[in-house]
Amino acid sequence: MLINFLLAFILLMGRVISDPDPLQDYCVSPPHSPHQHIFLNGDLCKDPTKVTVSDFTTSALSKPGNTRANPFMINVTLTTTANLPGLNTMGLTMSRIDFGASGVVSPHVHPRASEVTVCLDGVLLVGFVDTSGRVFTQELHPGETFVFPKGLIHFLYNIDTASSALAVSGLTSQNPGTQFVSLVSFDSKLLIPQDVLKRLYHINDQEGCC
Repeated sequence: MLINFLLAFILLMGRVISDPDPLQDYCVSPPHSPHQHIFLNGDLCKDPTKVTVSDFTTSALSKPGNTRANPFMINVTLTTTANLPGLNTMGLTMSRIDFGASGVVSPHVHPRASEVTVCLDGVLLVGFVDTSGRVFTQELHPGETFVFPKGLIHFLYNIDTASSALAVSGLTSQNPGTQFVSLVSFDSKLLIPQDVLKRLYHINDQEGCC
């Protein structure tokens, strides 16, 4: 009897499918209420009879971005369900990354996506750090590709001090999320205790913090 139960349990677990990755940072279950608003893990679906070919195409990535609008000298343009409605539930995002001279996408993570980047113009230095602290870097020339594993800190840098560069990336989530390491640590709006930051970065009171 016990063996039969264990066999049945094993067969049942073999058919269990894990939950899909969340598209939001969190999805808290609300109290039951007839007036409760529903927060979806994604977007609503359009009536299939009203879908047209324009829902599956976009020119959002065809236009160069303004790299002078920020001190990092980069501009990132993303496909979203606003400019590419057919992307909804496909688990994909595309991005165009324009680099000014010496432009850099500073170290950051995508908690919900792996990323594959193709250099289209210029020369980029790209890399990531794994969970053991090992650093992988590579120079990318036009036509060359690099993959960043999901959730690991990575960066992209235009090594040319005089010319621009261009890359296109694909990410494995409709909403990959982005956290910049420096902003998360030192943004004044994020109330991480100063004592924590001092210990983390070995800063004493004389050197100042935050």
